[in-house]
Amino acid sequence: MTEGSPMERLARLGLTLPEAAKPSFNYTPVTLHRGVAYVSGQLPKVDGEVRVFGKVGRDVALDAAREEARICVLQGLACLAAALGGLDRVERILKVTGFVASAEGFNDQPKVIDAASDLLVAIFEDAGRHARSAVGVAELPRNAAVEIEFVVAYRE
Repeated sequence: MTEGSPMERLARLGLTLPEAAKPSFNYTPVTLHRGVAYVSGQLPKVDGEVRVFGKVGRDVALDAAREEARICVLQGLACLAAALGGLDRVERILKVTGFVASAEGFNDQPKVIDAASDLLVAIFEDAGRHARSAVGVAELPRNAAVEIEFVVAYRE
């Protein structure tokens, strides 16, 4: 077990959380209910903008899609930290759902979403291990390659 808080582990990984995204449509980034946080689907935004576009397996290489998945996780954690007042209240990552805009014949969605899972485990250790779905889709908002949502148990 590594020493420190989730934020300290993030720093050791050389990562920082971005500013929490503001919704462009009619939803809330995080809903808190009875010790469970539902984090809305997060796009891989850097400085507020999606920077990689298209379908994985045609327009976007596997390694680039994996990086996009990590960016989605950081964006989601930023929203979660804003809702909880930090990440120290996170008890466990319960479920991750990853959506991958996929070219015809591309079926490595689990390899893309593994990057998100690996990052969550690096940040939260055993509490970052989670149930998961990795789904190939025809299109994502803003022509993004990846979108990730998650469900988190937190201390009230």
